[in-house]
Amino acid sequence: MTVSIFIISLLAAMLIGVPIAYALLLSGVALMWHLDLFDAQILAQNVINGADSFPLLAVPFFMLAGEIMNVGGLSQRIVNLALALVGHRRGGLGYVAVLAGCLMAALSGSAVADTAALAALLLPMMVKAGHDKGRAGGLIASAGVIAPVIPPSIAFIIFGVAGNVSIGKLFLAGIVPGLLMGAAIALTWYIVARRENVTPPPKATSAERWRAFRESTWALMLPVIVLVGLKFGVFTPTEAAVVAAVYALFVATVVYRELHWSKLYGVFVAAARTTAIVMFLIAAAMVSAWLITVADIPGQVVAMLEPFMDNQTLLLVMIMLLVIVVGTAMDMTPTILILTPVLMPVVKAAGIDPVYFGVLFIMNNAIGLVTPPVGVVLNVVAGVGKMKLDEVTRGVWPFMLAQFAVLFLMILFPWIVTVPARWLAG
Repeated sequence: MTVSIFIISLLAAMLIGVPIAYALLLSGVALMWHLDLFDAQILAQNVINGADSFPLLAVPFFMLAGEIMNVGGLSQRIVNLALALVGHRRGGLGYVAVLAGCLMAALSGSAVADTAALAALLLPMMVKAGHDKGRAGGLIASAGVIAPVIPPSIAFIIFGVAGNVSIGKLFLAGIVPGLLMGAAIALTWYIVARRENVTPPPKATSAERWRAFRESTWALMLPVIVLVGLKFGVFTPTEAAVVAAVYALFVATVVYRELHWSKLYGVFVAAARTTAIVMFLIAAAMVSAWLITVADIPGQVVAMLEPFMDNQTLLLVMIMLLVIVVGTAMDMTPTILILTPVLMPVVKAAGIDPVYFGVLFIMNNAIGLVTPPVGVVLNVVAGVGKMKLDEVTRGVWPFMLAQFAVLFLMILFPWIVTVPARWLAG
């Protein structure tokens, strides 16, 4: 009964157009009435405590770093480097999108920011070269959703806070799965692009490649600084976010000199607006999270999944299928905030490594950003490319299925995630 009240109140609020953050608050109030615990002070206290978290300070700084990178020329130089390395191959612009997506994922951690930059820079080039616009848009969308998996990842920060899991370990564990997502997209593009008669750009000379690498060196150093600092304990993930923002600001204003001081106010405002949306979602979700714990909904879910508890692989398959269904109708952040407190007790009861589960969970949610009908990243590509949403949806299917194949491959063979994660963590 408690589970039904929570789900029905949440879905009913969403169906009548209530924003997701307020829908979470309303579902929390509904649970309070059902449990005879309604108290406005408890509601306010949980909202405040939900946002009052030191690890969550990483979110605004990584958001700011992403905005600075896109405006300050770091993203452009990453694309130029990828173009110089693989742009000349058959279907080369597609490989540029994948390679640039992986490199930019290591800079910002935001799927929306990365996808918007990739679509603005590469989609016109791919269409001009003769690629099908819908397929090109689908490729760029699927490359953009690598960002939440390769560190630094805002999604890992939110999951780590909600599930009480080490964010540093999640960062290191996400490297190989993120690269595998990119490899799966590239392989799919290789198969798809063979049917297109497109003339690739001319091959870059050695001098042009060297110049592209030299110009992008400052941008490429950012993920190195963050990952090395995390691995050797120089700074925490929150401190890493501050380092990333300051470093990006320095490079954009002093080295590349593309971010003028007159534009800085707009960059800070854009980052603040995005941060406010995410943080309000987190704060509202913490009310529901507290009530979910009080109502023992995780215990009820454990009882429902009892038949699968003895088989970790089957249990993970069932959970991932649930996340896929939820991901078709809900954005990544609220999905993480709603499902994490419910699923983590199940995962721990089954003896599954929380870091391994976190990687699978975030990867599934990232792919959910391109699953219709609500795929946020699909809407970003459609908006930037001035395309119909169904055109992008048609183009993204083969790449989305390839990424799901990688996800379920990691469920069948956990060592793909766990062995590299242990090695990187030292």
